[in-house]
Amino acid sequence: MKYANRISEIINAFSPAPLQVEQMAEFYCAGTMEYRTSDKYNSPIEDIVDICRNSEECNACLLLGHRGCGKSTELNKMMENLAKDGYYVKTVHCSTDLDLFNIVYSDLFILMGEALLEIAKESGCEMEDGILAHIKNFWEEGTETLVSQEETAVSAGMGMSAEPGGIFAGILNIFAKIKTDLKFNEETRKEYRRKISVRSSEWIGILKRVSEKITRKAEGKRPVIIFEDLDKLNPEDAWKVFYNYAAVLSGMAFPVIYTFPIGLSYDVRFSAMEGYFVTKTLPMIKIETIDGQPFQDGIDIIREIVKKRANLALFEPKVLEKLIHYTGGSLRDLFHVINASAKRAERRNSASISMEDAGCALEEARTSLTRRIEEKEYPFLLNIYHGNKERIEDKAMLLNMLQASVVLEYNGKRWHNVHPLVVKFFEEQGLIGNDEG
Repeated sequence: MKYANRISEIINAFSPAPLQVEQMAEFYCAGTMEYRTSDKYNSPIEDIVDICRNSEECNACLLLGHRGCGKSTELNKMMENLAKDGYYVKTVHCSTDLDLFNIVYSDLFILMGEALLEIAKESGCEMEDGILAHIKNFWEEGTETLVSQEETAVSAGMGMSAEPGGIFAGILNIFAKIKTDLKFNEETRKEYRRKISVRSSEWIGILKRVSEKITRKAEGKRPVIIFEDLDKLNPEDAWKVFYNYAAVLSGMAFPVIYTFPIGLSYDVRFSAMEGYFVTKTLPMIKIETIDGQPFQDGIDIIREIVKKRANLALFEPKVLEKLIHYTGGSLRDLFHVINASAKRAERRNSASISMEDAGCALEEARTSLTRRIEEKEYPFLLNIYHGNKERIEDKAMLLNMLQASVVLEYNGKRWHNVHPLVVKFFEEQGLIGNDEG
């Protein structure tokens, strides 16, 4: 990733991927929390950091937020800050390691084990022979089909040191095979899951022993595990993973942060979850007030995010303002339309993005959004647009609309708005007068 001084460089600069630790110094825009929470001293990310640092607090957090609101970047920034303070942090990317359409709670337990062992190996943490042997035997006992003879022979012939080529490498090879099977092999994934479900207390004990070793290595600072992409689960699968196993998933001896679908906070079951997890929400950056007036501070901070990545001269006058307005504070949507606009400008051999380029990109995004709604849902959305932004009785419909990203939620006061591109569609259909919007 590099700063964009030319149209051809914009696509790389506005990649939808979150900023990585090594990119923070150049591209991270600090100071967004005030325009997310309406209070510069209120930060859900700092609240989670405090939990990670305090061994007396609850160890498990759910982080909610719209897709594309910047959760992953903020978590990576948190990871950087904790690492500077001597904490060992590992992020698990569930969409890479698992099939998000076929996931159960025990899969997360398996990935926790791998993450802790990777931390132990990378930090040079010394492990007692018995811990590593216990892990190896846990997966080999009674599951001869799971670990190949070659892997068993390699791991069995290695010493117990944390040096490269030691038993760590053999065990991590076993985990690599387990992850492949969890994602692609229906028969063997059943065996792994059965083993965890039958012997979960034993596995939790193993995780605790490994984390205690890491904590001693870090002079009392507990390892932290972050589970990314779980906010992408559909509602049924999210409840299947979390609701029935909340006590187990929240009972680790070290801090665990799970991303979680924001729409499910409106389900009646969510209140029960709050008894097990500390729940935090990373709000969207607000660009409009609840009364429908532009919120200039929010617009300015999003402009600053863009300025961190690209020369603003690449946008013709008023173009960036239009793109910000119609994406409603969603950074993912904004980056998408900036990229689409830049591709069109480049094909025109233009040195800058025109209003016409922006209009075409927004039209494409509008079409994608409006495909997600049906005519029978229009009255619900129009009711929000016309002022019912806080007290919404139909929670099931709200959950669906949040999941589809056609309704956006903002904080300060927790309130909602229809995505500006959906509002534009309603105007074109004559359902809203142009003088209203």
